[in-house]
Amino acid sequence: MRTFVRFSALAIALAAAAVSADEGMWPPSQLPSIEAKLKARGLELDAKDLSSLTEYPLNAIVGLGYCTGSFLSPNGLVATNHHCGFGIVQFNSTKERNLMVDGFLAKDFAAELPADPNQRLYVTEAITDISARLTKGLDGVGGLKRYTTIDKRSKQAVAECERDAGYRCDVYNFNGGRNYLMIRQLEIKDVRLVYAPSEWIGNFGGDIDNWMWPRHTGDFTFLRGYVGPDGKPAPYSKDNKPYQPKSWLKVDPKGLEVGDYAMVAGYPGRTNRSRLAEELRDAIEFSYPRGIKNMGEARDTIAAATKDRPEAAIKYASMVQSISNGWKNQQGQLEGFAKTTAVADKEAEEARLLAWIEADAGRKAKYGQAVAALKSELARIRGLRETELYGNSLLSMGPTLYGAARDLYKLSLERRKPDAERSFGFQARDEIKFKGRMASIDKRFDPAVDRALFELSLGRYLKLAKTARIPEVDRALGIDRDGMTVADLGAKLDALYANSKLGDMNARMALLDAKPRDFEKSADSFVQLAVALYPAFERMETEWKVRAGNEGLYRSAYLDALIAFRESEGRPAYPDANNSLRVTYGTVTGYSPKDGVSNTEFTTLEGVLAKVTDQDPFLHPTRAVELMQKKHYGKYADPKLGTVPVNFLTNVDITGGNSGSPTLNKRGEVVGLVFDGNWESVSASWVFNPALTRAIHVDVRYMLWVMDEVDQADHLIREMGLEPTP
Repeated sequence: MRTFVRFSALAIALAAAAVSADEGMWPPSQLPSIEAKLKARGLELDAKDLSSLTEYPLNAIVGLGYCTGSFLSPNGLVATNHHCGFGIVQFNSTKERNLMVDGFLAKDFAAELPADPNQRLYVTEAITDISARLTKGLDGVGGLKRYTTIDKRSKQAVAECERDAGYRCDVYNFNGGRNYLMIRQLEIKDVRLVYAPSEWIGNFGGDIDNWMWPRHTGDFTFLRGYVGPDGKPAPYSKDNKPYQPKSWLKVDPKGLEVGDYAMVAGYPGRTNRSRLAEELRDAIEFSYPRGIKNMGEARDTIAAATKDRPEAAIKYASMVQSISNGWKNQQGQLEGFAKTTAVADKEAEEARLLAWIEADAGRKAKYGQAVAALKSELARIRGLRETELYGNSLLSMGPTLYGAARDLYKLSLERRKPDAERSFGFQARDEIKFKGRMASIDKRFDPAVDRALFELSLGRYLKLAKTARIPEVDRALGIDRDGMTVADLGAKLDALYANSKLGDMNARMALLDAKPRDFEKSADSFVQLAVALYPAFERMETEWKVRAGNEGLYRSAYLDALIAFRESEGRPAYPDANNSLRVTYGTVTGYSPKDGVSNTEFTTLEGVLAKVTDQDPFLHPTRAVELMQKKHYGKYADPKLGTVPVNFLTNVDITGGNSGSPTLNKRGEVVGLVFDGNWESVSASWVFNPALTRAIHVDVRYMLWVMDEVDQADHLIREMGLEPTP
């Protein structure tokens, strides 16, 4: 069950004048309340035009499940970031045909390549408030009872919503579980790769330039959605046809100038701006340091295990990219927090909140226990974190083939229940994606790399005190004394990998219809491990459900108080991001990160050329270099800059998940794609700093220049309603 936000009457009525900066990832329904602010920044559209999910332009925005895209043609052409489509490029790459380096351009529909079977495009069509239905009779109820009650009612609501084939419905909550909204999305199941420039363009600068300005990255890719001959969503088939969206965005090839209005519409992941000070402190002192260490070790382990093995390196390229991004992100957050008073600021806000509550009898009666109850639950959770980080991670993740066996076994158990009572991810609605996930493992699995990562996790686990370890794990792996090392488990690991057939896709697919007893009697080593660890896995899931139930009770009460308090101070009352569609706005503007340093708004082709070397990650396609050396700009040069702009800065408020979101001008036309933030914005998921927080966009003029002059994607330019260079 995914989670969503509460729209209070006060939040909707929030005066635009009270907003001190362009802060806020706004739900579309709130935009009319800040229309004056939008108009002052330069918006020419009516705010009400941005509040409807079924009308232009928001009905052209699509979710990828982890990124955002947008329709740019009547034939389902979708623009998103290169790093968002990188997994699809990797999926179709081999040692002999490395599309990651070479790039890919389909000359016609027939040449477009299918994505991973689990890739989806989600088009939001409706949002319905079902809060009363889900929470009836649950005042003051927390823990497992709250979770199971809401879970059951949510599944009933979802089942009703999905009676029309081709739709995916999910329940989100706002404010930790006070209010719930049903999101209805068209689920396009056949997604294909249309065009991806070489990663030497799409990921130019690599980890070195990630989160940095100045930036010179062509982070864009084109996909296409397909549907069945009847026009309804269907799995991949050669008989499918391009999806025809109700709307598609117009592209403005002129781009933006300094000071111009800009906005981004997309699906940001999660922000933590309403969290307690102690939660931020835990992130700074525990979660991020350990995350940085663990991700760094994982990246190094993969590098060592894939050295001189290009086929294995291709299989793990997408994972490495994701790990590297997360590692640098958390490094940046720690660095940013060290330079700020974020924790002290949150503590001061909480002190003001408590004083505000105590100052009024009505507020005291309504909110008096909210903060204390949440703090008590957080303290309980904090006592479990070592086991969760190094123990439960083995249960929930672990080796790839163990994870496949565990999920297959769980599916067999869940099938004994009525569909409405099955766990999320194991209902009938999920089985197509489940099968796709099992089928695609081979594309991202190598036994040697997998074992190396497993040994890395086991090494951390073995350092836990015995009281923090998991009895089932110890028994299954033969951990019978303190001080054991991974080397001591070598024979057990040898047997695990040698005595399993699950590395064969046919063996995995054969288990899709197996009964629980088939798993329990199996001689397959990873199946045996999954069955042995399953009781512990169930306990872990139950604890998570208890926690979710308590959170729904305690955090929602705290957030009710916090929102009311912030509104009393005239501050923005937008909800934390939670994977739902949001709109954010601002202007094209630079910034000064420190005394004497001023970062301008645009980078150009000349900057790309200055960075090019013969070493990764600053390699560049020969043709592109030659064109830049000749100053061959085609028709894409900016008249003021005298060259082609590559990337640009705005002060729009974004976070992870916004990647691939279209950058729109004052008329709602596409002028680029947002793909990153500056180093100073890394901590913006917790704290928004209007002076330093900037979003980085790839300029539409650079996109068109690469498409037109470098890769000759003329037919795609025409498909978007433009004309390439004659």
